[in-house]
Amino acid sequence: MQVPARRGYVNLTPDVEKAVRASGIREGLCLVNAMHITASVFINDNESGLHRDFERWLEKLAPEKPHAQYDHNRTGEDNGDAHLKRSVMGREVVVSVTNGALDLGPWEQIFYGEFDGLRRKRVLIKIIGE
Repeated sequence: MQVPARRGYVNLTPDVEKAVRASGIREGLCLVNAMHITASVFINDNESGLHRDFERWLEKLAPEKPHAQYDHNRTGEDNGDAHLKRSVMGREVVVSVTNGALDLGPWEQIFYGEFDGLRRKRVLIKIIGE
């Protein structure tokens, strides 16, 4: 996964649905995990206004600058804010698989949230069931 900016959101739902279909399971669970400490996986609505709201809200909670406000950045990093944003938005989601499909509620979509981008990161999809 690579986002072309420091922060951004990617709808993973089509990729996860494809993985569930390829697994062949009919009933089970699907875990989707952001495999990096400054990225998130979460479920919410696929609405661009909401994504802008996330950005404003997270920036109020943990503003990127000034970098010196974070003790973490004393290690030579500049991403203390990204660690906090990830903590708020979550590490992973688990979704039921019912009749071979993701069992999401109305409007629910699975998203990858990037808070310290411009480099390649991994997303894990793990499917168990029968």
